[in-house]
Amino acid sequence: MNKKFTLSLIITLLYFTLQAQNAWVLKADRDGIKVFTKSQQGSKFKAIKVECSVQSTLSRLTYAIMDIATCREWVYSTKSCVMVKQVSASELYYYSEINVPWPVSNRDFVAHLVATQNPVTKVVTVDAENVAGLVPEKDNIVRVVQSVGKWVITPVGANSVKIEYSLFTDPGGVVPAWLINLFVTKGPFESFKKLKEHIQKPAFNNVHLNYVKD
Repeated sequence: MNKKFTLSLIITLLYFTLQAQNAWVLKADRDGIKVFTKSQQGSKFKAIKVECSVQSTLSRLTYAIMDIATCREWVYSTKSCVMVKQVSASELYYYSEINVPWPVSNRDFVAHLVATQNPVTKVVTVDAENVAGLVPEKDNIVRVVQSVGKWVITPVGANSVKIEYSLFTDPGGVVPAWLINLFVTKGPFESFKKLKEHIQKPAFNNVHLNYVKD
């Protein structure tokens, strides 16, 4: 066999192997909610992606995401969630503590949320990334090392939107594999199941945001 052909074949096989390792893998698909995971190069933790459609306007859903006061009502295993700094209607910083089953310590983080809308497509994007320094670390709570999330909300009808949510988190400290597996699929699924119910509450019926066009 020609050496150049053999080398080319090896490189091609390696490329497709790496692509397969970095591809999204469907882990849960029920109640209209799909949860995917993907390996992250250089990390033992997996990224997650959630896809679902919900009955909501763009404004209503964006408001629910940015409404820190009520996030405990739908975000899985959240013990506390408080505003740190409101920069504008579409930008804020908040602190959250996450309940983690004993004997592992609870986790906490400070996140920076920024909501923007594409004026042509009307797609709303909410970027969420952890930041350091705004809130001192607390005894017996492990500060999350890294957390990068993104909401992409696409209108698909007069009162319907498609959500694509992605998140990669390094929880810091020592976390057993069983706990990682618990949160990587159950957490996102339970959160989005509750979010679907949460945004149907009467409090969201007449929500209109000046930075979002429905």
